[in-house]
Amino acid sequence: MSDTEEPKPTLDPMSARPLYVQLADVIAKQIETGKLAPDRPIPSENHLAEEYGVARLTARRTAQELRERGLIVTVRGKGSFVVEQPPTAG
Repeated sequence: MSDTEEPKPTLDPMSARPLYVQLADVIAKQIETGKLAPDRPIPSENHLAEEYGVARLTARRTAQELRERGLIVTVRGKGSFVVEQPPTAG
């Protein structure tokens, strides 16, 4: 890990917000800031579970949440990929 890397956001298991929603927000922010680029894969469920210390089922539910938000698309056998975001009006 390099010194320029920002600290990994921590999830709050005591929060009323489910862990999968918290993790989905973290991934959504990475997509928004360009850390996760369009048409590129997001980390696998196993990787997310290991990196953030959550159950694999929580990571799976996170991917489902991101699909429902329209941020990723999952291709069977290949993984989940960031969708091309329309430009935001502003």
